[in-house]
Amino acid sequence: MSRAPTTTAAVPSVGPDEVPVTLRVNGQAHTVFVDPRTTLLDALRERLALTGTKKGCDRGACGACTVLVDGQRINSCLTLAIMHDDQAITTIEGLAPGRELHPVQAAFLECDAFQCGYCTPGQIMSAVALLAEGHIGSVAEIQEWMSGNICRCGAYNHILAAIQDVASSQGVAAIQGVAEGGR
Repeated sequence: MSRAPTTTAAVPSVGPDEVPVTLRVNGQAHTVFVDPRTTLLDALRERLALTGTKKGCDRGACGACTVLVDGQRINSCLTLAIMHDDQAITTIEGLAPGRELHPVQAAFLECDAFQCGYCTPGQIMSAVALLAEGHIGSVAEIQEWMSGNICRCGAYNHILAAIQDVASSQGVAAIQGVAEGGR
């Protein structure tokens, strides 16, 4: 007899080795049943239908899968979903309420900080964390703290400009709440 998960996303039937995990994503708790080897990335995309977080290299080298867990940025392809039971997870879909844009999202648009857009969600999530962490002392510092996110199109100068715009116009305090697990 299979147990139905308490989530709004379409979920395959529960397998014999699946375990329940409660993922608090973007302010909502979702209990899903996953194989213990399921990555957080796969749980977000396949179980919760949150496809904004991208699967790039699946090895932690590109940063396309970056999300915030309890305010800390992580590569969701390198961590298991069961490791994040009842932790606050913020994805690109949860940065701003409704149809509003988060200041970093708006700056990416204003500065044309993307081309193909595939890396953009991970770049934005890392930029939000970088600003909250206060790593904005110099161009070199921003580049170092964003170095885990690869843009194959080479929009790095525009990404840097977007981060600097948010740092100077909004200040670090404007995005602190998101990095701490709030909206």
